[in-house]
Amino acid sequence: MKRTIFASITLLSCLALATTFTSCQKEEPTDTTKPVIELLAPEEHGMLLIGDEEGVHFEMKLSDNDLVKSYKIDIHNNFDGHSHHTQALRLGDEKTKPFTFNKEYSVNQRNATIHHHDIKIPADATPGEYHLLVYCVDRSGNESMVARTITLLQDTSSDHHHDHDHDHDHE
Repeated sequence: MKRTIFASITLLSCLALATTFTSCQKEEPTDTTKPVIELLAPEEHGMLLIGDEEGVHFEMKLSDNDLVKSYKIDIHNNFDGHSHHTQALRLGDEKTKPFTFNKEYSVNQRNATIHHHDIKIPADATPGEYHLLVYCVDRSGNESMVARTITLLQDTSSDHHHDHDHDHDHE
């Protein structure tokens, strides 16, 4: 009987200590605030030239109440009519080469101004409507997203220089 009483007292003491220690622990405040994306360029319905060697002018401002961890740029075609589930090509068009871009960048700042020309659209990319998505994640895992519709165009300007003279006779 003494053994039972001693075991009961020991068990109750352990439970009391466990309750005391767990009730004294303070939980860290949970960050639920999503980062803010201010996408300045390209603009909604912006026209981007295929094959532009300088690359796409990309500019935005990022901010968070704690810390912006990273952002990702995703560009994919919209040939299937606004569905993000498939990347279907136009049937029968074997020359179709949709442009895609998908890259993640580290930030690790509370506020950041981003400006670069990393997005290069190759000369053989298919013109048309595309989606440009920017995802931003903070240190706590909160994510924001901004979507733009852009159009890729062939460069049809008359700025192409030819290295020959049309007035000379050819032998």
